[in-house]
Amino acid sequence: MRSAKLDSMDRKILRELQANARLTNQELSEKVGLSPSPCLRRLRRLESEGIIRGYSATLDDEKLGLPVAIFMSVKLERQIDSALVAFETEIKKHREVVDCWLMTGDNDYLLRVLTSGLKEYETFLTGTLTKIPGIASIQSSVSLRRVKSSGSGIV
Repeated sequence: MRSAKLDSMDRKILRELQANARLTNQELSEKVGLSPSPCLRRLRRLESEGIIRGYSATLDDEKLGLPVAIFMSVKLERQIDSALVAFETEIKKHREVVDCWLMTGDNDYLLRVLTSGLKEYETFLTGTLTKIPGIASIQSSVSLRRVKSSGSGIV
């Protein structure tokens, strides 16, 4: 189900909020060139339509002691509903896994895992992930550095 089309003013509002979600309505209205009342109406509509799903803080992984990001491709033995549900249920239990995507192609899932170091990653891999039933293979790639991060910056 698609929501209403976004016009250029909606997109301006979304861009400003992605840059700083703590803007007051007054500040937001000034940045996008609307008076406060119409700006607030648009904002509430974007929220009610689910285009804005919530507001959150962007955290610094390194300052939190989690400087190592690993991307893991996981292939299951069987791609049937029960196997997918079982894997997803289990993976949601582990805080090291900060993102998990069901994928097309050669692998079934792509995970982003954050740890304090490679030793901790090895512990997670060998002590946790490889013990989840139904996994056929795991491929890992260690991230060197993040080049770009912009949320859904296509607005």
